[in-house]
Formats: sequence, C-alpha cells, structure tokens
Amino acid sequence: MQAIHSTIFQSVMAVFLLVPLAACEKKQTTVSVNAPAKAAALGKVIFHDASLSASGVMSCASCHSPDHAHAQPNALSVQFGGVAMDQPGTRAVPSLRYMQKTPPFSFDSEGTPSGGFNHDGSAETLAIQAERPLLAANEMANGTRANVIEKIRLSQYAPAFRKLYGEHSLDHVDTAFMHLSNALQEYQLQADEFHPFNSKYDFYLAGKAELSPAEMRGLRLFSEEKRANCAACHPSEKGDDGSSPLFTDFTYDALGVARNQTIAANADSSRFDLGLCQSGRQGKAADTASCGKFKVPTLRNVGTRQVFFHNGQIKTLREAVAFYVTRDTHPQSWYPVVQGKVQKFNDLPKPYHKNVNVQESPYDRKLGQKPALSDQEIDDVVAFLHTLTDGYSASQKTK
Repeated sequence: MQAIHSTIFQSVMAVFLLVPLAACEKKQTTVSVNAPAKAAALGKVIFHDASLSASGVMSCASCHSPDHAHAQPNALSVQFGGVAMDQPGTRAVPSLRYMQKTPPFSFDSEGTPSGGFNHDGSAETLAIQAERPLLAANEMANGTRANVIEKIRLSQYAPAFRKLYGEHSLDHVDTAFMHLSNALQEYQLQADEFHPFNSKYDFYLAGKAELSPAEMRGLRLFSEEKRANCAACHPSEKGDDGSSPLFTDFTYDALGVARNQTIAANADSSRFDLGLCQSGRQGKAADTASCGKFKVPTLRNVGTRQVFFHNGQIKTLREAVAFYVTRDTHPQSWYPVVQGKVQKFNDLPKPYHKNVNVQESPYDRKLGQKPALSDQEIDDVVAFLHTLTDGYSASQKTK
C-alpha cells in the first residue's frame, strides 16, 4: 500500500477495533461508533485504495485529491485512466466538496431542472455516482461489478466490510456493490473534509474576519443583478435556517463554452457533449431544449481549480470570469474565427444554439457593447472568489 493508504487503513481498522490504536495515549478509551460512522470510515479507505483499479495505481482520490479540494490535482482538461493509464477522459473532473445537500434530480413547476450528480445530472445519489468511475474503461477500468468485489474480498479491510455489513455481505456481487457504494456515500456525507465551511468568507459571515476593499467590491458585483449577477445561480447569503451558502442553486445552464480540441474524443467533428439531454434520463431531460445544459457547480474552492467548465477549456479563474462578461461582446476572444466569421458556440450543433443563456446579465450584451464588468471589476470578483477557499485561519491578515 502507498503510505497514505496504509495510514488510512490503520485508522479505519481502529474504528472497527480490528487492530490496536496507535500507542501514544496512556489510556485507551473505547468509543461507541454507530453504523453510518463505521460506513464512512470504511468508505474512506475504499476511496483511497488504488488496488481497486485495473491499473493498480488509480484511486478515487487520484482524480478527487483531498489536497486540491477533492478535485483534480493538475491542469489537464481531462484525466487519464484505464489499465495502462493511457485512456483519456471526456470531461473535466468536478470537485466532490459541498455535495451533501444536493437534491434528487427534478423539474420544478416552471420546467427548470435541478439536482442530481455529475455534470449532466445522470446519477441520483452519491452512491449511484460511484459506479461509473469504478467500471469505466478510461477511469478505474474494472469493467464489471464482480471484478470490483473480488478486489474487495482480497483486500486487507475485507474483515471490516463483513463486520459492518454481515458475514456473507461479500458473497453476492450486487448486494456487496450496493454496500460499497453506500460506504463511499457515507464518507462524503459525514467527513468534515468534504464540507468544512472554514473559508475566509465563512469567517466573514460569522463576524470573525474582514474582507479587503477589493474582496468587498467583488462581493457587491457578484451579487448585483445588472452586473456580474453570479448570485443568480450561486447564492452567497445564508439560508433562512442560518445555514452557510453552498454557492450553487443545483440548476442547469447552457453557457456555450468553446470546443476543447485537446480532448481526444473531440477529434471526431460530429461528436458533441450535450450534457443533460444525453444523461440517459427520460422525459423532459431528454428533450432537445435540455441539450447543452450542464449542472451549476458550487463556487466554493473555485480559486484552487486549474481548469474550468465541463470540458476544461479555460485554465484560469480570471479567464473564466472574463468569459462570462465578454462572451457576447467580444466573442472573437473565445471562439475560433474562420474566414472572418466567429464560430460562436462551436461546441454545440447549430439547432441547439438557441438553448444558450443570452437573457440574463452578463450574457445579455451584444457584439461590440460595453461588457458588464471592467478589467478592474473582473479582478475584484476574482479576489472575492478566492475568499471561498477552504482552510482560512482567523489569524491570517486581511490582504
């Protein structure tokens, strides 16, 4: 095992009292651990177990690195996986933080889709979401549930699995896979590392930190409907119950991001990633009106991201904000120009261009008009967004 896996393995075994706790205390105290907490502990070691991949080197944590807010640890648009770790993905990796209140997928009374997991909302729960990475040929590449469960049976934590879910819990593949998925879900729901709420902005909301002048200007622009208008999809105020904002409303939007030609699958000019309408869901989700729509992500920890949007086309946070405010006023900055004509929304078939959001600010500007934000104001919004990074200390000086 890798060192981190070994450390995590020891901690989970301690939870199950299958190995002694580290002997640094004069007196050990036995703590009663409930079933969900045990499932979370088991889920943690599964999450970090690279032996569950066909390559033997990829774990869930490889693409969802705890040191990078449980998102990808590099600036590649897509990650590589597979048996030989040479198979490229087709989408950028989303962060797994702050997913705990994501509702099931649904349409509201006005026909607005929301909820679900993955960029396209194809998974109903975190437990269901876990299956595709474990099986997909360009990720952990196990191919079948049976291959995954056989690895679990051979793992050092198989006794803990049986202790939690029953003596025969690994005997039947589908039941065992359900338990495995449940453990991964409980880990993400219960572990504070996935939702610490300890950014500078959280301290600000609690009256324990002050925002700098640039950060405060950025917050005002972020919230102002006729300017950046970010808060329309990324609410920044506390909930009615006093809960901290998640900076997502869980809805879907079509932004018309430019085609990323570095994604290998895009070498096929007829191939388009259409998001929600290709999610496998039926009914309204499959309607052409849903094509091009992707789930609105949380903006917490967006300052740690190295690629942006579903296809990883944009590489810096400042560029991402600038794209929002100049996409329509200066499209030549973002899309290829062929024979003097800008190929706007070139990652969507033309019939679906009408789905792209051009109604709300800052997308409601026309070619050549003044953008919703100046260069300085873009910098201010970026400064504010950096206050959403986890791990702030109240002792840090306001910059």
